[in-house]
Amino acid sequence: MRSGVRFPSLTGKGLLFLLFVWFLWFMNFTTRTIFSPILPLIEDEFGTTHARASSIFIFISSGYSFSLLCAGIYARFLGYKKSILICLTLIAAVYFTIPFIRVFEMLYLFAFLLGVATGMYLPAMLPLLTRYYDEKIWGRVLAIQESGAPFSIFCAPIIAVFLLLFLSWRGIFVVLGSAALLCVPLFYAVAEETEVRPVKTFFLGGLLRRREFWIITTIWVFAGAANLAIYYIIPLYLTKELLLDVQYANTVFGISRLGGVFVSISAGFLVERFSLKKTAFWLVLLTGIFTMLLVIRDLWWMKILLFLQASISCGFFPVALVTVSKMFPQEERGQAMGFIIFLAAILGIGVIPYLLGLSGDLLSFRFGILMLGILTSLSAGLVFLLKKLH
Repeated sequence: MRSGVRFPSLTGKGLLFLLFVWFLWFMNFTTRTIFSPILPLIEDEFGTTHARASSIFIFISSGYSFSLLCAGIYARFLGYKKSILICLTLIAAVYFTIPFIRVFEMLYLFAFLLGVATGMYLPAMLPLLTRYYDEKIWGRVLAIQESGAPFSIFCAPIIAVFLLLFLSWRGIFVVLGSAALLCVPLFYAVAEETEVRPVKTFFLGGLLRRREFWIITTIWVFAGAANLAIYYIIPLYLTKELLLDVQYANTVFGISRLGGVFVSISAGFLVERFSLKKTAFWLVLLTGIFTMLLVIRDLWWMKILLFLQASISCGFFPVALVTVSKMFPQEERGQAMGFIIFLAAILGIGVIPYLLGLSGDLLSFRFGILMLGILTSLSAGLVFLLKKLH
């Protein structure tokens, strides 16, 4: 066991702290995913188009990506613990301000600030976790922590349905802002700062000239879009094009996300038993196929396909993390991962939701979803160009 490790096992205080960290990651993700189920209400109140409403996600993704690129600066000047405290405080401040916005364009500014705040969290929390816990249990620690994201994707529509029984969409931001603010003193009390080590970087041009970097980035853009871009616009598709009631649509939408919680955890174990290349290929291909099938109008089939599409698409991310670790040496791994996520966030969960909204305005959501499904299916074939992957 390393010296200075606070929790040598996942019992007692070690388990309690990890559960608290899980909740923080769940909250961090929910502050972004909650926009999806209430987007039809925001669109109606401001009288805006599908494309303009969907472009909120471009600004969230831009702020998130900017924050990821600046993660080393935050850590160097603030430390990991202070970075997380500022992240939570800024999320609360943004969420307390949004209910007072009366001009739609102001949502863009606060969406960007929200992205900056949420992007500070993961680069600061991961070093803390790997310092707090013994290396022998890192796999379990990180898998449990990461499960907060798919659980947020599942819960956000259900949270929205419940809170909308008592509050307007603006009130939802007050509730979530209050939850984030309550976490500030709790985290301050239970967390301890750890050593901030300067990160050695390599010349980015060398990374950009590597074929495998662009192959993985392309796959990640489309697979990520099939997961989160679809997630962001499905409520608009269900309510505006299929004419379902908002609360009923969010209930169907929320339940369909349940399978992703289990798939995201189990996918990490699959790559230990089967070929990583074949596992990645089939996950991306099936994600693309089920995305294409979402254009079926029959509501009964829609419920089944939403569940299958959401479940399979969540399996890509743990497999992708292993793929990057296999394809890049240790000294390049961190920067490669950061820049891949940066491009995937900008394009896959920023620009593509806007394009899907634009498709809803000019043609139909079904056309945009179909095109995304086709491109995602085609991108699966790029896996076989990764010669070093087995």
